[in-house]
Amino acid sequence: MPTSQMPLISIIIPVKNEGDNVRSTITSLLNTRTTYPYEVIVVDDASTDNGCHFLQGQGQNEKIKLITTEGIGAAAARNLGVDHARGNYFIFCDAHLSFENFWIDRMMELILTKKADGVAPGIASMTEPHKIGYGQNLNQKLEITWYPKPTGPAPVAILPGGCFLVTKEAFMKVGGFDRGFRIWGFEDIEFSIKMWLFGYTCMVQPSVKILHLFRQVHPYTVAHEHIYYNMLRMAYSHFNEQRIEAAKKLVLYANASEITDDVLTCGAAAQRVRYTAQRKFDDNWFFQKFKIPF
Repeated sequence: MPTSQMPLISIIIPVKNEGDNVRSTITSLLNTRTTYPYEVIVVDDASTDNGCHFLQGQGQNEKIKLITTEGIGAAAARNLGVDHARGNYFIFCDAHLSFENFWIDRMMELILTKKADGVAPGIASMTEPHKIGYGQNLNQKLEITWYPKPTGPAPVAILPGGCFLVTKEAFMKVGGFDRGFRIWGFEDIEFSIKMWLFGYTCMVQPSVKILHLFRQVHPYTVAHEHIYYNMLRMAYSHFNEQRIEAAKKLVLYANASEITDDVLTCGAAAQRVRYTAQRKFDDNWFFQKFKIPF
């Protein structure tokens, strides 16, 4: 396919207090080779460290669009990036990554051959690059576990939020990231579950390796209540009654009843009805398919 006919890729990077990581991530991106045209949409979600300042004014690369917000949270920032995207394929990236040549091309192979609707790369630690995870699964506490390297492209339960590719069609059909989520937590898990339940396929492309800076502490405040709220909103949106009750028992550092009331007040029950009408599989199918003991 001639370069002029290649589809545009929209790379969406949410940022909050990432400091110099933003510049190094974008520098790595611009310096890696690809045959695809792409745009970069940086969503600065009320950072206080001026980490995106270098993108303002005359120094901004014509490929890059900077959007600033007043603190809308991780899920909403990604959705906002999509609102400004012109491509038919979206890549969501953290602002602390390092890329390799033709990483976009090899991930797109699985999309264009219709083997997948969402694709994750192998993700390695920037400080320990020999440690690589190839997509994610969940354990009995709905915590993330990483898959070992498969022999080739393989289905994965969860597309890691740090970096994944998805078609615009699939993203729009599932409604994007949950529009009721708060601050941070469970965005990629809820999105991936929704992809599978709506009949889309998520895979890892093990021939691609992205370096990711894993941190022990968030560069901004994340409260237990926000994480639990997102988890229970996900449960009420997608899980059966037994799993909803199991999710409530995972609330250890907040009042589960208060959070449940908040989740239901904010429309999770109505969302559940909409999703149930649209989905092709139920949560039993998903948990059995990926052998998740929850």
